Amino acid sequence: MQPPPGGVYGSSARRLAGAALLAFGLACGGTPRAPETPAFAPSPIPTATFMLPPTLPASPTPVPTDAPLPARTSSPVPSPTLAPAVDSAALRSLPGADCVPPGRPVQSARLVRVLDGDTIEVEIEGRTYRVRYIGINAPERGQALYAEATAANRRLLGSGPLRLARDVSETDRYGRLLRYVFAGEIFVNRALVEGGYAQVMTVPPDVSCAQTFRAAEREARSAGRGLWGLPPPTATPIRIRPTRTPAPTPGPVGNCHPAYPTVRIPPPPPGLDCGDISYRWITATGIRTARNFLDGDKDGIGCER
Repeated sequence: MQPPPGGVYGSSARRLAGAALLAFGLACGGTPRAPETPAFAPSPIPTATFMLPPTLPASPTPVPTDAPLPARTSSPVPSPTLAPAVDSAALRSLPGADCVPPGRPVQSARLVRVLDGDTIEVEIEGRTYRVRYIGINAPERGQALYAEATAANRRLLGSGPLRLARDVSETDRYGRLLRYVFAGEIFVNRALVEGGYAQVMTVPPDVSCAQTFRAAEREARSAGRGLWGLPPPTATPIRIRPTRTPAPTPGPVGNCHPAYPTVRIPPPPPGLDCGDISYRWITATGIRTARNFLDGDKDGIGCER
């Protein structure tokens, strides 16, 4: 296959031919002549040029400094917020509790101990308070049914949380909280009266449930429960000794001793005793002579035997 004229191969052959002619002329002693210029000059072979991408200036590396880092602050932990008090209207739907006035705050409490049938100690928000039940009065220590009323109160309260609602007053004169007490769905004040373990005690101005408690007391009385089932107390007879007012000492009458005004007892001498006279149960004024001993026990009656 012939290379095309003017191509790479034709150009090389012509250069080789020129070089051979020059060498032949020198060998024969002739003057060298420049090779004839071909009819057309070969095109130069383009040289591939590889261009490197421009180098970007390197960013300066930050030098660490000893500047203090900002202090780490922790987010503040919010304090526990007490749940808002439940309105006492929520308690009015419980059995027998529709007398509790609405609009009163209700406190949650934990039972600490039972003192008697109408008084307890509770813990409210970490503090201990003594609570007196509103509108009722249970037996005190030493009275009949004290132990039974205290046990009934403990049984009604149970071990769960309590809810307390006031009427008008916050405390009584002894500093005790005055409250209506609820254990679950049990209205404890009313339940104690209904069971006969407490009587109604109305102390104004805390009288919202007085009518409810009186109705419960009538029911307990008619059923003979608790206090209303006890036998009536029997009166213990008391022997009263008659009071004797001594009569004034009379003067001697005739030949009679003044200590015995109703009989004729001669004054001493001689000395007499009851065996020397026939009188019995005689009035004596308490004058005891040295020799007459008719009223030896000094009860105002001489010679009782």
